[in-house]
Amino acid sequence: MTTKNKEPQINLLDALKTVVDTKNIDNSIVEGALKDALITAARKYLNIDKHFDVKIDGETNEISIALVVDIVDDYPDYDPSLDAETVQEMDEHYMLVEQARDLNPDVQPGDHLEMELPVSAFGRQAIQTAKQFLIQRIRDAERSKIVDTYRNRIGSIVNGEVLRIESRNAIVSIGRQTEAVLPFKEQLPKERFAQGSSVKAVIKDVADSAKNGAQVILSRTSEMFLYELFRQEVPEIFEGAVEIRGVVRDPGYRAKISVAARDARIDPVGACVGMKGARVQAVVRELGNERIDIVHWNPDLITFIRHALSPANIVKYFEIPGIRRIVIVIADEDLAQAIGRNGQNVKLASQLVERDLDVFGEKEWSEKSDEDKQKILTARPNELAKAEELRAHEVTLFKDEVPSEAEPAPEDEAVSAEENSDQEGQV
Repeated sequence: MTTKNKEPQINLLDALKTVVDTKNIDNSIVEGALKDALITAARKYLNIDKHFDVKIDGETNEISIALVVDIVDDYPDYDPSLDAETVQEMDEHYMLVEQARDLNPDVQPGDHLEMELPVSAFGRQAIQTAKQFLIQRIRDAERSKIVDTYRNRIGSIVNGEVLRIESRNAIVSIGRQTEAVLPFKEQLPKERFAQGSSVKAVIKDVADSAKNGAQVILSRTSEMFLYELFRQEVPEIFEGAVEIRGVVRDPGYRAKISVAARDARIDPVGACVGMKGARVQAVVRELGNERIDIVHWNPDLITFIRHALSPANIVKYFEIPGIRRIVIVIADEDLAQAIGRNGQNVKLASQLVERDLDVFGEKEWSEKSDEDKQKILTARPNELAKAEELRAHEVTLFKDEVPSEAEPAPEDEAVSAEENSDQEGQV
């Protein structure tokens, strides 16, 4: 038995096509959301949780919705192993004859009822319910698309334009109808953005929550950003001939990267510096003149430390058994440079080599008593506990170890972008 209603229908497809175009969401997802929304409205209109069939004709822009059920005296006996949700879904295809006669007094048990409903008759409340349902489904689809698209691009650089500033956070357009946020804490200390500013940043994360939706988080302060900038500027890194072994930063002020070559014939430091410093200076400019030290990585820890503190001259060193601490004695004339302003240089070097570097000047060390030296060189219980904690949280390097034949030559140490803008590969 089929009951049809020829009343005019509300045309919603034009609005949905606009959503498809502006939100860049697959048309089938939007149509599916519309069907579910209309079913929600129909159930509210008739106050029944039954099966409805929705058909959308994209060519004629016609929408039809019909109640489709089998009329029964009683619900069938289902397999007792079925869960409640499955039973409910199966029940939706049946309607008791007493209930069905409220809609059509002529129905009999065994009839198949198809009753087309006019969307225009659903009423304001039902339509509002459908609208809210549809909006939420589209938001969910949009959120899912953003997550799927950008979560796989974490660590990649994007270019965008600042749309607006919200609480010092820059809202950036990074693609078709996609907004990302560059939080204030992820911006370099001295830079300020305004509406219309061009921005280059790395995708740091994709946050996803039902409350706030999907949000692409950008950063200009993370180590990933510096890493990716060098990949863009240095073909040898992009092609894998040179590897970045580690990156540490004091964003906006100073950074250190360690590099190694797979082929011993390649100078990894020189490759990163470029002719007359062109490659590293391009990175420096992007980072607002952040000073960058390019350090030749070495599998021998002490050699690596020498490179990380270069050009400071290490007179002697003491490894403290059981902990990641090394006492280093520096030539007095190099001490200030080794420590750096506010301890910045030695702090970054410590992070790069993953050791606590305790630096002393040659004169200061020589004037200490044997007892004081012994205290300094003896691991204390709290330091041993800290060492165990550090071992449990190993720092992840960017690449696997380079082959042994690619070990850097001992005379190669570190190059500072600030000091070598006019010379290639010079210490």
